[in-house]
Amino acid sequence: MAEYGILVDYEWCSGCHSCEVACQMEHGFEPDHFGIKIAELGPWQIAGKKWQHANIPLFSEQCDLCAARTTQGKLPTCVHHCQAACLSYGTLDALAAQLKEKPQQALVALR
Repeated sequence: MAEYGILVDYEWCSGCHSCEVACQMEHGFEPDHFGIKIAELGPWQIAGKKWQHANIPLFSEQCDLCAARTTQGKLPTCVHHCQAACLSYGTLDALAAQLKEKPQQALVALR
């Protein structure tokens, strides 16, 4: 049986929080509970004109990869509603192959 996860291309995450809102609405979480939460790193200057700034989606233990949706062949709601298209859902093997293609990504294995 294949294990699934989410690949986060945090280089392109705009910090719009649509994944957070979609997750809360899908699962009926309280306002201060999340399956996914955006963390902001920076901004600060690091090398002359280069800047460190990133929005990084983090997943809590409440994330079940939207089991009710994925068993119906749908994407997890955070992936479906991601406006920057920086979240990808799939098997860990397929996502790991994509991870090798570029830096600034993180593979999240969830159950």
